[in-house]
Amino acid sequence: MFPWFSFLTYAVITSVTPGPNNIFSMANGNRLGFRRALPFNLGVWTGFSVVMLLCTAFCSFLSGLLPKIKLPMLLLGAAYMLYLAWHTFRSSGELQQSESKNGFVSGLLLQFVNPKIYIYCIVSMEAYIFPYYQQQPLVLAAFALLLAFIGFLFTLLWSAFGSAFQRLFSHHAKVVNSILALLLVYCAISLFFS
Repeated sequence: MFPWFSFLTYAVITSVTPGPNNIFSMANGNRLGFRRALPFNLGVWTGFSVVMLLCTAFCSFLSGLLPKIKLPMLLLGAAYMLYLAWHTFRSSGELQQSESKNGFVSGLLLQFVNPKIYIYCIVSMEAYIFPYYQQQPLVLAAFALLLAFIGFLFTLLWSAFGSAFQRLFSHHAKVVNSILALLLVYCAISLFFS
């Protein structure tokens, strides 16, 4: 019998913890409001779904290569998170008119350099799903989309949180940006200790 409880517990805990998707969703919700942050979140969901499907399709291939590609993937992901942390820290916190970095395409592209979701998918597939459904492509695709949807729900939650506390965050923008930057640095460092 499939271990739904432990699988969903892992998926929820992994999805709710800070990572690039959640931190940027909260920051966008804070700066733009929930509704105006939706294009970014929809981009996250679309990109997340694509990455989950691709990762699932190639998981057995990646499992053989993982020892060879793990370090370069981690270094690239950590470098990107540190880059994001630096820009978050330096941000003034003022609402900017340009939303080009906060839109659908930005959310979509973030997924392809977000190592947290690759690890999320590989662990989910290897530990929970493949032992029961390895040779069933439709079921695997359904699980991949379920993982993406769970992740999307929590980016929406973080965006709503950012929007709800917009006034508080705007009065303490430097402190909030510093905390968000530190969380991104933590995410980058934690990649090497998981």
